[in-house]
Amino acid sequence: MSLEAKLDATVACLRTIAAAHPDAVLANSYGAEDMVLTDLIARLGLGIAAFSLDTGRLPAETYDLMQRVEERYPSHPVAVYFPQAAAVEQYVGLHGINGFYRSVDARKSCCQVRKLEPLRRALAGRSAWITGLRREQSPTRQDLQVSEYDADNGLQKFSPLLDWSERDVWDYLRAHEVPYNALHDRHYPSIGCAPCTRAISVGEDVRAGRWWWENPDSKECGLHVKASPLKRPA
Repeated sequence: MSLEAKLDATVACLRTIAAAHPDAVLANSYGAEDMVLTDLIARLGLGIAAFSLDTGRLPAETYDLMQRVEERYPSHPVAVYFPQAAAVEQYVGLHGINGFYRSVDARKSCCQVRKLEPLRRALAGRSAWITGLRREQSPTRQDLQVSEYDADNGLQKFSPLLDWSERDVWDYLRAHEVPYNALHDRHYPSIGCAPCTRAISVGEDVRAGRWWWENPDSKECGLHVKASPLKRPA
C-alpha cells in the first residue's frame, strides 16, 4: 500500500475518532510517530487533545522538542503529567537511583511509578486514547489492531499508524517539515527515558535500544500491554 493510501486511511481514522469520541486524547511521547499524529491533528483542525508523560528522566533533546512543539502548534497544547513525588522517593529509597538495571521487576516498578500511574490520571474520564504504535516496531506489537478496547484502562484505544513503515513516517515528517527529536539523527529510532535508551547499530531492530539488557519478546513498559482479549466496537 502506498503512503498516500495509508495517509488517507489515517486521516479517515482520525476524523472518525474526533466525531465518535470528542474527549479522545493523543498520548504524545514526542517520538517520530507521535509527531506525525500531532501534525495531522493540527493541520486537520480536529481539536483532539494531547498529553505527555514527563518521567523526570527524559533526555535533554526530548525537552528541547517539547519546547519546539509548543512554539510550532500554539493552538494545540500538550498537557504534561508527572509522577507522584512521594512514589518516586519511595522507589529510589528501596531500589536506588538506577535500581531498574538490577532486574525486570525493578525496572517495571520504575515504569509503574513514572509512567503507568501518571497515565491513569491522564486518561481518567475519557472514552478513547490515540497512540503512535506501529506493528513493525516490536514482536510484542504484531497482534495489535487499529481500534481495540483497552480493558486495563477501560476505554477505546486507537493506533492510526499501525500499518505505516518507518520509511512512511520519515517521508511524512520531511515532506511537511515536522519537528522531531534530534536523537533520531544519532541512531536513536525509539526514545524513552535517558538511562533506558541507547543508540542502535546498523541492522538492529528499531527498539533494540530500549531496555537493551532485557529479552526483546517482553520489552514493554506496561503502557501498551493487553490485560484482556475483550474488544469492543469503536
